[in-house]
Amino acid sequence: MRPTTWGVAAVTAALLTGTAQVGPAEAASLPLCPTVFGHGGYPTGANPWERDQIRQPNHPRGLAQQKSWGASGVEADLQLTKDGATGVMWHNTTTNGLTGTRKAITELSWASGADQLKGRTITRGPYAGETVYTFREWLDAAATQGMIPLVELKGEARQSLLHSDPAIREAGWSQVIEPLEERVTSQQIMIYTHDATLKPELERRVLEAGLATSLTGYPYWVDAIGWEEPPPPASGNHASWEQELALRGSEVTSVRMATSWTEDFTAWLSGRCV
Repeated sequence: MRPTTWGVAAVTAALLTGTAQVGPAEAASLPLCPTVFGHGGYPTGANPWERDQIRQPNHPRGLAQQKSWGASGVEADLQLTKDGATGVMWHNTTTNGLTGTRKAITELSWASGADQLKGRTITRGPYAGETVYTFREWLDAAATQGMIPLVELKGEARQSLLHSDPAIREAGWSQVIEPLEERVTSQQIMIYTHDATLKPELERRVLEAGLATSLTGYPYWVDAIGWEEPPPPASGNHASWEQELALRGSEVTSVRMATSWTEDFTAWLSGRCV
């Protein structure tokens, strides 16, 4: 799910590769290109889980795809397995879209039991056959590919993060905070949550760990229309993209912008910014 208020975006692939030719006089009048953050669209409307094509870049393949479309960062999804034991990258509340029996992520262990999460693979959509990754594995893949992670801590994680048992609660938070601490000197990572009950505790723990930069630099969401399957034409976003580029492209440094139409957005930007 996309954040409702972001603040972020990447120079377009065409500009990066020099395929968009802009003269000095024309360039002087153009706004500054954003730094693009890609987001895997999730359907709106009734019963979205029945139409979802598992497009979220929660694995190296998704990261590589977004990068090939011109993104410099991605939004992805952090969940916790049973009793907060392992941080894993997966969007849906359950294993819907994965091999094996359908169960809530919070009911499964990562690598033990008949229904373990490790080794399950995606059954539909563009990333069919891809597996589930731990939070640490995914962060390392993002670093290798030079992509900036924007991590959504899913609300389902409150099952362990707000648990009455201190041992479960602390185990869960260690899976969220420690991977950030381990990489703070080498990797820019942002984290947020839509869950109102988790947000104050997430922010408190991030700040206490000395990771204040993980709560800043968010991208601006620039799409005007909701995602659907099959995806609606990107033209429905053009007026919004135009407005955002005019509004924020005049800033001194590149502003970050997030979209579910990554490939279309970067192509649209070509020749409209420098």
